[in-house]
Amino acid sequence: MNISRTEQRVLHVLALGGLIIHERGDGPKINAITCVTREGMVLSDCDLNVFYRLRKKRLIESRDGKPYRISKRGRMSVRAQLDNRGA
Repeated sequence: MNISRTEQRVLHVLALGGLIIHERGDGPKINAITCVTREGMVLSDCDLNVFYRLRKKRLIESRDGKPYRISKRGRMSVRAQLDNRGA
């Protein structure tokens, strides 16, 4: 599967415990999203285009109207990256 660099970055944040909070307008269409890391920081690379591409590829999922998280398929397709936090 061909996954872009920004999609990989978002998937990596989600794999580490982040989530995507979505907001709907009057209808069923999602009109705003916010990607939040495990520490509570906002990832600015994640926009609606990246969100829709990830959802179309079924790499993220939402259950019962809760925030979007990484799916099993997403966990299998994310490439390993070094964690940038100093240990």
